[in-house]
Amino acid sequence: MAKKSPPMPRDANHPRALAPLNLILMIFASAFGAIIGIQIITSLGVTPNTAIIGVLVAIAISRIPIQGLHKLRNVHAQNLIQSNISTSTFAAANSLLLPIGIPFILGRPELVFPMLIGAAAAMLIDFFMLYWMFDSKVFPASNPWPPGFAAAEAIKAGDKGGRRAMLLGAGTLVGIGGSAIGIPMSAFGVAFIGNMVALGSFGVGQLIGGYSTNLFGFKLGDRYIPHGMMIGAGVVALIQAVVIVVRARKQKPGATTEEEQLAETVVQAGDLTTEVAQAELAAEKATDTADADYGEGFIGEEHYTRDSSFVSKALTRGIILYIVAALALALISGIVTDMSGGQLVAWVLFASISCLMAEFIVGLSAMHSGWFPAFATSLIFLTIGMLAGFPPLAVGLLVGFVAAGGPAFADAGYDFKAGWLLRKGESAAFELAGRKQQFIAGLIGMGVALAVVALTYHSYFNQDLFPPVVRVYQSTIEAGLSDASIWKQLLIWAVPGAIIQAIGGANRQIGIMLATGLLLSNSLAGWTVLAGLLLRFVYGKIRGEQAESEMTIAAAGFIAGDALWGFGSNIVKASVK
Repeated sequence: MAKKSPPMPRDANHPRALAPLNLILMIFASAFGAIIGIQIITSLGVTPNTAIIGVLVAIAISRIPIQGLHKLRNVHAQNLIQSNISTSTFAAANSLLLPIGIPFILGRPELVFPMLIGAAAAMLIDFFMLYWMFDSKVFPASNPWPPGFAAAEAIKAGDKGGRRAMLLGAGTLVGIGGSAIGIPMSAFGVAFIGNMVALGSFGVGQLIGGYSTNLFGFKLGDRYIPHGMMIGAGVVALIQAVVIVVRARKQKPGATTEEEQLAETVVQAGDLTTEVAQAELAAEKATDTADADYGEGFIGEEHYTRDSSFVSKALTRGIILYIVAALALALISGIVTDMSGGQLVAWVLFASISCLMAEFIVGLSAMHSGWFPAFATSLIFLTIGMLAGFPPLAVGLLVGFVAAGGPAFADAGYDFKAGWLLRKGESAAFELAGRKQQFIAGLIGMGVALAVVALTYHSYFNQDLFPPVVRVYQSTIEAGLSDASIWKQLLIWAVPGAIIQAIGGANRQIGIMLATGLLLSNSLAGWTVLAGLLLRFVYGKIRGEQAESEMTIAAAGFIAGDALWGFGSNIVKASVK
C-alpha cells in the first residue's frame, strides 16, 4: 500500500509576515518598539508591555487612506504587527540591553559584544522553545496568558464593534482611572480570567511579602525566603513537566507505522506541513469529543496541537542548544582562563540548567498571572552561582545569559495566546499556519531589536544610564557571598516551596505563584487580586452563565487601560528625566 502523503497546509488566507507591505511595516514597528523599550527600562527600570500599544498601532495604520493599507484591517494581519512590536520591545529592553550592561558596569566593556551574542542566543532558544511547546499539556493555549487575552479582545473589539467594543471601552476607562489613582488594574483584571486557586496563592504571597516587616520584624527577601521557595517550586515544576510528557507517551495507544513516522518528522522546526499533519491527525481522533465552539478540526482545550513526543524532543533540543550556547559564551568571552576544566564543565551545565529552570518559572508565572519575576529569578541563580564559587566575571555573564531568555519566552506566550484566540474556530492547519507567521514576525522583531541595541547602547551607557537591576547584580557580585548560612536558608525554604508546588499540581502551579507573590511583595496588588477574585465569585453567582463572557471582556479592558496609562505615564516620566 502506497504511503499516504501528509495533507498540505490550508493557510492561503492567513497573512504572511514576509509579504512586502507587512515586512516594511514590521521593520519600522520593531524599531519603534525597541527604542521605547530601551528608553523606559533605562529611565524607570520597568518592563514595558507594548502588546496593547501594538494593537492600537496596527488598527491606526489600517485606517490610513493609502492604497494597500486596508489589508491591515484583517485581524490576523493586526495580530502579526502586535506580535512584532511586542517582541521587539521585550527583546531590546530585557533580553539584550540588560545583559550587556552587566559586563560594562563591572568594568569589562570589551565583553559587551560576547555578552550580546550570548544573550541573543539565549533569547532565540527560549523563543524557539515556547514555539515548540505552546499549546501542549505543559503550556496549554487555553490557560489565561492575560496580556495576550487582552490584546486579542482589543483586536476583536476594533474589528466587530457593538456591545463587545462598548464593554471593552468601559473596562479600559475604568482601567485608566484606577491606574491613575494608583490601583494596579492589571492585577484586578487578571483576577477575572486566571485560575482562582493559582491567583489566590499569588495574592496571598503579595500580602505576606508586603507586610512581612510588620508581621515578622524583617523583610523576607533579606533572609532569602522567597528565593528558596522559588527554587524548590521551580525544581518540582520542571519535574512535573517531565512527568506529564513521559506519562502521556506511556499512555499513548499503539501507533500505526504511519503515525510513528509522522511523529518522528514533525519535530523538524519550521516544517509546517508535518506540523499540520500531526495536528490534523489529532483533530481527526478528537472529532467526537472536541467542543463545538472550536469548529471542525480545531484542536480545543483538551486536544493540543503539540503532543508529548513533540514536547519531549523540544526539551532535549533545548538543553543541547543551551549547552552549546553557554560553552560558546565561555570561549568567546575568555572566562575559560579564569576556571579550571572541572569548573568550566560545571559552569556550562549550571548555566544550561538555570536557563531551563528560569524559563519554566517565568513561563508558568506569565501563563497564570500575566506577571513574570524575571529579575528576581535571575538574582536567584546569581546567588547560587556565587555560592558555588564561580569567579565574579563568570557569575556576571551567567546572570546575563539566564536573564535574556525568560522575557522572550513569556512574551511569546502572550502573543501566541492572542493569535490562538483570534483563530479560534478555524482549522488546525490555519492555527499552525498563523502561529508560524507570528513566529516569523517575532524573529523580525528580535533581529531589529538586536541591531538597535548594538547601535545605541554606547549612548546610554556613556551617560550612566543602565537598567536599575543591573546595579543590583553589580553590588551583589562585588560584595560576594561566602556566608554558608545563605545556602542553609535557601535549602530550608526550598522544602516548603517544593511541597506546596507538589500539592497544588501542575495545573494550578500554586508553589510558583506563591513564591512569585513573595518575591514581588506588593501588598496593594495582593489586596487588588483578592478583591477581584471575590467580586468574580459574587458576580458569577448573580449573573450565572452570562457572567464569564462579560467579566472576561471587562477584564481585558482593565488590563488594557492599565497598560495604556502605564505606557503613557512612563513615556512622560522618561522624557522629563
